[in-house]
Amino acid sequence: MSAYSLTRRRFGQLLGTGAVVAGAAGMMPFRAFAGEEITVLNWQGYGTDEAWALELFSKATGITVKHDYFNSEPEMITKLQTNPGAYDVVVVNSARIQQAVDADLLAPIDFSKIPNSKDLAPPLKDNANLVVDGTTYGCAWVWGMNALGVKETIDPLPDSFAVLGDPAYAGRVALFDDAVTEIGIAALLTGQNINAPTDMDAIRKVLESWKPNVKLLWSSEDQWNKAFAAGEFDVSVYWSGAAVRSRRNFKLPVEFIVPKEGAVGWLDGLCVPSTSTKQDAAYAFINNMIDPAFYLRWATEIGAPASANVKAMDNLPTDDLNKMIHREEYLTKLQFMAALPDDTRTAFNDLWTEMKALYAQ
Repeated sequence: MSAYSLTRRRFGQLLGTGAVVAGAAGMMPFRAFAGEEITVLNWQGYGTDEAWALELFSKATGITVKHDYFNSEPEMITKLQTNPGAYDVVVVNSARIQQAVDADLLAPIDFSKIPNSKDLAPPLKDNANLVVDGTTYGCAWVWGMNALGVKETIDPLPDSFAVLGDPAYAGRVALFDDAVTEIGIAALLTGQNINAPTDMDAIRKVLESWKPNVKLLWSSEDQWNKAFAAGEFDVSVYWSGAAVRSRRNFKLPVEFIVPKEGAVGWLDGLCVPSTSTKQDAAYAFINNMIDPAFYLRWATEIGAPASANVKAMDNLPTDDLNKMIHREEYLTKLQFMAALPDDTRTAFNDLWTEMKALYAQ
């Protein structure tokens, strides 16, 4: 990895003088788009709507960025379907790319218009979930993992998801209340594909074996932080980005571990809706979103998932928690969530509903 060549203090000084406006926006290869306005569809507060970044981007390009938001992935699909031409950039979980492409909602990505894409990690840029019939429909943006968050005083630290069923942690385990994640972890433990397991009986047995240990099913980061701080559990399924925030923002003694079985990975892509009439401006914005200068400030001052841009991750301070947790070497150990057929998703949800009832007994 390259040395950290730009200190946060110096970066702030440059921002204050406007000296790196163009660099921060990553816009040197682009012409100015005076008076152009684009609309981005995303989760609220998720990177693309940072006010300081939009101001820099507008100064560098002349493009004004508006936002609309969704509260679920099905809502995102519906908004694209019912508002043709309304959106120019949309953030899509890679597991939903196939569905969006099947509905003719996305345009193929033209990487020649995204100069910063040259620094994307190949396992992410070329991730199979972003590709349909040999054509790429999403520019890899940010990624993360669902693995283990454990109390850092545990000695020795666990190296396997098997800890979730270890009798030593009876009543001391927390699980994420999500069927795809928990069934995916059980699939990893049984050596199966998380998106297409063939032995659901084996998965059921693993989930059943966790019953004596399960203390909490959590559904939000805030809930996890409060319960962990109160000492309600020692071992948990947890999100990698959330672990960074728990340690940095709340000083919680959590250690994030990617076990020997791997982890459940997720990847968000920046996409261009097929009905956008401002695709060049959309590409300028996407290029800015994967720019190392933007990511440095987003990650260190606000808090962000891991960037798909290798150079952006390299430019983080050596002791940055995001950099320490999201190691490039882990990319080869992940199974990424992919599109699930309706019958598979139903089977997952039915089994998880059954397990939740079991845990509650």
